[in-house]
Amino acid sequence: MFKQFNKLEKSWIFYDIGNSAFTMMVSTIIPIWFNTLADNAGLTDAQYLAQWSFATSIATVMTAFMGPIFGSISDNRGYKKPMFTFFLLVGVCGCALLGLVPTWGIYLVTYICTKVSYQTTLVLYDSMLTDITTPERMDLVSSQGYAWGYIGSCIPFLAALVLYFLGTINVIPLRIAIILDFIIVALWWYGVSTPLLKGYTQKHYIETNANAIKDSFRRLGATLTHLFKKEKKVFWFLLAFFFYIDGVYTIIDEAVAIGTSLGLNQMGLLVVLLLTQVVAFAFATLFGKLSQKYSSLTLISVCIGGYFVVAIYALFMKVLWQFGVMAFIVGMFQGAIQALSRSYYAQIIPADASGEYFGLYDICGKGAAFMGTTLVGITVSITNSVNVAVATLGILFVLGFLFLRKSSSLN
Repeated sequence: MFKQFNKLEKSWIFYDIGNSAFTMMVSTIIPIWFNTLADNAGLTDAQYLAQWSFATSIATVMTAFMGPIFGSISDNRGYKKPMFTFFLLVGVCGCALLGLVPTWGIYLVTYICTKVSYQTTLVLYDSMLTDITTPERMDLVSSQGYAWGYIGSCIPFLAALVLYFLGTINVIPLRIAIILDFIIVALWWYGVSTPLLKGYTQKHYIETNANAIKDSFRRLGATLTHLFKKEKKVFWFLLAFFFYIDGVYTIIDEAVAIGTSLGLNQMGLLVVLLLTQVVAFAFATLFGKLSQKYSSLTLISVCIGGYFVVAIYALFMKVLWQFGVMAFIVGMFQGAIQALSRSYYAQIIPADASGEYFGLYDICGKGAAFMGTTLVGITVSITNSVNVAVATLGILFVLGFLFLRKSSSLN
């Protein structure tokens, strides 16, 4: 199934399979277990969603500041792989500890630290795309990374889901089931990442000198100035990405939290989201093939339109089957919009500064997702309506589409 990819491309794709297991936990078991801890402490459903949203916002704001700095530093010769390894180990250990912490407050702190480390590995991982393949193969390789990430994450998640179910019916203690869930995902995350740790070599870099870190800050400042004045196409794309991907990640991160707040059955939600992974795999693969016939910008615009429909549809969502319809539509466009955005961006930036540029990319993506989660948290606190809160995300997709059109009009 990977015959069309060389060894290095396959090892890079495998990391998407590894880290996607944690992504699934963020969308499913992690908020559900937080809900249990919060409920035991007497928090209401609205307070639970607000606290979860604000914690996610804190994690992403921290990444927004750290991503460009670490990305710029990683562009120095020999820095990228050790930095990637360090944050991977911190993230894996944090994931395992999430099953052990006793209270909702400590749980959120552990979650924030783990997610910051996870997102930092993605800054470095995305920037490796320029090292592991050629520009003309980037759309295909990036799409396959997301596609196999979705389907591969189902393996540890199925094990976690079975254990969680056994815990809910008292076959085993629920606490033990949760501990095992997080340990399984942590081991999967690290184990599937080992081919990339062994095989990756940094090909594009800036020569290291005695003031490598200081020079990295200087380069970052120069790039920000140059980006605004000279690289208008990249600048407007990043601005578009800032808005539309913010809405995408908010929906991904808060899907189960939203469904739980609507009073939907938790096991039903988990099964629906598991099936969504299969949908995401199929459509990410499809969009990867379509990218060979249609421009990335055209396909990204289609995906933005799909997400706008999701936001409006949320106004009418009340029962589980309606949540399933929403999840199916999300699955159609989720992998495609992420993969195509990543590969298109990799094609329009300097290869030897990929870490620095992907650090900026992360500010406008995972690192800047505080806007959507904060918008949901504030709206649900004011209106006490989860449906209205999700619908407000439509504003982000409209703005993203308008700025993308501006970018596409530039040479």
